[in-house]
Amino acid sequence: MSANLYHDGVDILHGQRRLWSFHGGIHPPQHKHESTNLPVIRAKLPERLILPLHQHIGEPAEPIVQVGDKVLKGQMIGRAQEFLSAPVHASTSGTVVDIGDYAVPHPSGLNATCIVIEPDGEDRGLEHPRVGDYLQLAPSALRNLIRDAGIVGLGGAGFPSYIKLNPGKLDGIDTLILNGIECEPYITCDDMLMREYPREIIAGLRVMQHALQARVCVIAIEDNKPEAFRALHDAALHEAGIDVILCPTVYPQGGEKQLIRVITGKEVPANGLAIHIGIVCHNVATALAVHRAVQDGQPLVSRYVTVTGGGVSQPRNLDVAFGTPVRDLIIQCGGDPAAVKRLVMGGPMMGYALHSDAVPVIKTTNCIIAATEADIVPPRPVMPCIRCGACADACPVMLLPQQLYWYAHTNDLDKVQEYNLFDCIECGCCSYVCPSNIPLVQYYRYAKGAIWIKEREHEQADIARQRHEFRLDRLAREKAEREARRRLKKASLAKNQDNTPHTEEAVDND
Repeated sequence: MSANLYHDGVDILHGQRRLWSFHGGIHPPQHKHESTNLPVIRAKLPERLILPLHQHIGEPAEPIVQVGDKVLKGQMIGRAQEFLSAPVHASTSGTVVDIGDYAVPHPSGLNATCIVIEPDGEDRGLEHPRVGDYLQLAPSALRNLIRDAGIVGLGGAGFPSYIKLNPGKLDGIDTLILNGIECEPYITCDDMLMREYPREIIAGLRVMQHALQARVCVIAIEDNKPEAFRALHDAALHEAGIDVILCPTVYPQGGEKQLIRVITGKEVPANGLAIHIGIVCHNVATALAVHRAVQDGQPLVSRYVTVTGGGVSQPRNLDVAFGTPVRDLIIQCGGDPAAVKRLVMGGPMMGYALHSDAVPVIKTTNCIIAATEADIVPPRPVMPCIRCGACADACPVMLLPQQLYWYAHTNDLDKVQEYNLFDCIECGCCSYVCPSNIPLVQYYRYAKGAIWIKEREHEQADIARQRHEFRLDRLAREKAEREARRRLKKASLAKNQDNTPHTEEAVDND
């Protein structure tokens, strides 16, 4: 298959499939080759695994083990509490030594409840049932199996996968897209995964297709991953209904709405979901996890993680058990934790700084960038906006970043919402191209946070008003009830007095 590169706004043809382009986007330095020169190896098990009960979007899992319990690899240790939740499994065999608050990878730097396991070194696994022929299972049964395996979106979002595998009231969806784009700089874990497990990824895709009753499957890969493309293309050569597509490299093409536009030409509504237009997207690593859960009986307990940056002498990808501290990965890749000046989880565009190297790898950890002093670009002075429009040209969501900036800067929260602030995906394209060095995304995040706080305050005020009105109604009702009882009592006394004979009359009757 061949692909003609396109420039902004120009459509292309890929083989017999037409590709579209999305508005904006940028081409930052990739820095991917550094971590793809060495083969993937398994990360060493640490002295202790720290497993947060909240590794996904939604409600945290509920611990179902106690301190002192012996656990096996793959054993469920945290049960999903709500519909929007996912269970947590032990990453290896060992002993539960603590359940308490520990530092977790989160922009806030706050602690959260974790289960701490001390490995026994045996890595003994719990036997899980395997599905002989998943095509004989109802889609709902498949989804339950995937949920019990703790699988969430491994592209970084962490949304419970079983929910996205439910077509709802639809009798199937039109297109299932497997996202192998991995457009952010430095991150190569999906690239290496596609090179090494192409057949297993396609097998997982088939399971997803059955769960969704999807009519067409597409695997999208950017053209900066030729080895991954060849591997999946060859594996899918004799697979009917699967199209492996090579897409031009542009950031943020890996975003769901942008990828759907490129592959199908369709636009996801601003306040809608992809499934509303008959499309579902999943990550390639998620497909592999689904295959392992359904056909090998393995719950999600590890993932590929890119460890890169100037702070490590051997950038590479590691197969990491969840709960492994980031510090251990840096050391294994030839880094000195003391020399690392900044740790970033995720990519340089949408990732966030870690407050400690003691935080553990979780399900949404796809990359760790260990930056030294030399890697960090000194902050440039922020200058006034010159209204050049570069931010609007780069915005992949076709917003007006300049207007959003002005209204966020002046705290006009009503206006920023009028300009569709919540359509912003915080990809950072606008900040990247801004010649005045304005940290635009920070303003948008501030405005979103302020709006959420304001909405919560309104909700609390509404609750307080409703409570006050309820109290007034209750007091009025109680007063009316007392008055009614008083009137009844008064009427009863009057009736009794009317029915009682006078003394003189009683004497006369005698």
